[in-house]
Amino acid sequence: MCNLYAMMKTRAEAARLARAMSDRNNNQPPQPGIYPDYLAPVVVQGADGSREMRDLRWGMPTSKRALLDAANKRADSLRKKGTEFDFDELLRMEPDKGVTNVRNTTNARGEVNAHWRPWLGPANRCLVPFTSFAEPDQDHEKTRQNIWFALDETRPLAFFAGVWTPHACVRMKSKGWEEIEAYGFLTTEAAEPVRSYHQKAMPVILTTPAEWDLWMSNAPWSEVQSLQRSLPEGALKVVARGVRQDDAILA
Repeated sequence: MCNLYAMMKTRAEAARLARAMSDRNNNQPPQPGIYPDYLAPVVVQGADGSREMRDLRWGMPTSKRALLDAANKRADSLRKKGTEFDFDELLRMEPDKGVTNVRNTTNARGEVNAHWRPWLGPANRCLVPFTSFAEPDQDHEKTRQNIWFALDETRPLAFFAGVWTPHACVRMKSKGWEEIEAYGFLTTEAAEPVRSYHQKAMPVILTTPAEWDLWMSNAPWSEVQSLQRSLPEGALKVVARGVRQDDAILA
């Protein structure tokens, strides 16, 4: 599961590459470490059909089942204490920390996953610019240290295949109810060199204008689903190890 990445190129460069016609926050500096629930630049389809860059919060809505299970556990604890509560309100205020990675887009029967179905269509697909991403070393030396990957040592821009949606929820109890725009990106089977360190999965990375255009087109999910695949073996390089953020300054 990828829960950390960097975007060290300028927003203008990312917008130009993705052919975004506008940017709602073009003064944001590069981000050497983007974590769950952080605001980050994302390219979406605007109301007029043109692409625009916005700052969205990383973490798509959690499934209703998961929130219901968590609220039931909280309710059981309150019952044991003899505390009165309104379950509907308890469920509404159950913290939704968000889902950063979208893996299971289809179920065992090959049908589109019911939770993700509303956001796999053209209106909710997006491009998430990045220059490198980190996975914990779970399978090599098992140190859990961050291993950073990029297309090469110069860390060129690429895009994760993402989805986004307006959302209202409680992210943290201290902040209460919030209305946000949330995003996440697809993952798939890991390929080398990611697989040596993190066998479970890797992000879906789009590297060519044709792929960016197909993902952002009006094509139905059945036509773009093939993009949820790994890069060819060796297409990525290890560019840093053990650091919390990738802020390498390149000549």
